[in-house]
This record gives sequence, C-alpha cells and structure tokens, in this order.
Amino acid sequence: MFERLVPKLRVNTVFDINLEDLYLKGYRGIITDLDNTLVGAKAPLATPELVLWFDKVKQLGFKLVIVSNNNMNRVSRFAAPLNIEFVHRARKPSNAPFHKAMKLMNLEPEKTIVVGDQMLTDVYGGNRLGLYTVLVLPISLEDEGLGTRINRRIEQIALTRLRKRGLWHEEEQHE
Repeated sequence: MFERLVPKLRVNTVFDINLEDLYLKGYRGIITDLDNTLVGAKAPLATPELVLWFDKVKQLGFKLVIVSNNNMNRVSRFAAPLNIEFVHRARKPSNAPFHKAMKLMNLEPEKTIVVGDQMLTDVYGGNRLGLYTVLVLPISLEDEGLGTRINRRIEQIALTRLRKRGLWHEEEQHE
C-alpha cells in the first residue's frame, strides 16, 4: 500500500517538470490537479507564468485535462478562460475521474502523466492505474479545506513509514 504513495518524480513546481524529456519518452497527456498544484487554493485565475506553461504544454504536443475534487464553479472559472477541459468533483483517488480524463484526451495509461500536490489523491490514484505520477510541493497551505488538512496529516504518517522502509529520501528526486 505505502509504495503506491511514492511518485515517479518529485519537483518543486509544475515549471520544474522536464516536459521535453517526458514527451520523448512517449507521454502525450497530462492530468493535473488545480488547487495548490497550478495555483493557490483561493486564486481564481492562472498567473501569466502559468499561462505560458500551458502554451508550452500545447506547443510540445501534450493534451491536458484538469481533474479536481473542487466544485464546478471553482474549476470552470479557472479552466474556461484557458479553454482547458476539466473534471470537477472528481472524488480522487477514485479511478473514474482518471479514466474520464484519459477518455477526453483519447489516451491510454502508459501515455498519461498525473501532476498533483497530494500523495493520497493524485499520486495514489495515478499509481493505481499505472500512470506516470509527479508530486509537486503545495503552492500554499493557507486556505486549504478540512479534507485536505486531514490528508496532509495522514501523508506525514505515511512519509515516516516510507522513510523507515527506505522508499523516500528527502534530497532525491525520482526520474
């Protein structure tokens, strides 16, 4: 169980992901979380830097879908101006939203990347389906909902166990 919480890659932000390398390895789609992965939990719109990142994603040939546990209003307000497809009220780590996103992109699991800031929702959900998982540091721990705060505490317990088993090293980024 704990092994499924370990991402394939750990980076600070989405901007640190080597998109060119992943494209060369055959990945063609990105499922990304919204809150604290792309922007802070209360930020309504993309930053100019993030808009440029989305442009780069598209220019490289990736398809992209936002999969968020948040509500329709929150996710559509962010995604609609950018013309990005999304799945709201996803109930991650359930399999259904990941399957829905892959269907929207017309891609198989072995060509799909999941990017998120939570081990219990994004990484666990992606790993269960054989997707390439990328864990980013949360943009802000302020304004997180109760469910996310509970998940963060459980993640700390899981990290302690992963470290004891030699599966998690702080200085290391996985590739």
